[in-house]
Amino acid sequence: MTNKQPVGTSKKNWLRENWLRVLTHVGAWLPGAWLAWNWFHNNLGADPVTTLNNVTGRTAMVLLLLCLAATPLYIVTGWRQGLAVRRALGLYAFAYAALHFANFIVLDYGLDLQFILDDGIQTKPYILVGLTALLALSALAITSTKGWQKRLRRQWTRLHALIYPAGVLVMLHFFWQAKAAEKIEPLLYAALVGANAAKRPSGQPLPRPNPPR
Repeated sequence: MTNKQPVGTSKKNWLRENWLRVLTHVGAWLPGAWLAWNWFHNNLGADPVTTLNNVTGRTAMVLLLLCLAATPLYIVTGWRQGLAVRRALGLYAFAYAALHFANFIVLDYGLDLQFILDDGIQTKPYILVGLTALLALSALAITSTKGWQKRLRRQWTRLHALIYPAGVLVMLHFFWQAKAAEKIEPLLYAALVGANAAKRPSGQPLPRPNPPR
């Protein structure tokens, strides 16, 4: 006869083992929920498009940095739980980057392709850098499933190493468009990307995260 744990105890155990997953999903949704709430209540300030642009862009960068930090943190400290949320962080980073791009082409430039080419890409090269980073993140998001991992096999690891140059491009995009007095922030982010890249494993397979219970 098996002893069944009380429901409350079972939930506590699950939360104790999966608290980081819960925190990751809740934390990643909060900026989007804040934007949606304030957008519908007309409370995004005098320039809501700029507010949308700033929040989605910075959120994408922070989530990407956290994703990049998971593996080096394991290598340095042996802490495995970060590996379990690495994929979710990367997908959320891509989602906010896509929203950032959608804000640019839809709200900022009104889907006017000629205007985007003439005023955007040709006169603001940091936009092209950001678009290149988004394309790289798109490839990583599409191939992030177990099915793609089985299809690509060893090539999957090589493909997903693109997250490091994508991170560099994201920071370059941020640095290039920042005003002179604001460049210290992207430089700090870039230093973190460099530190994460320096600690990436060279060729050996990454450890698997512990499965959720």
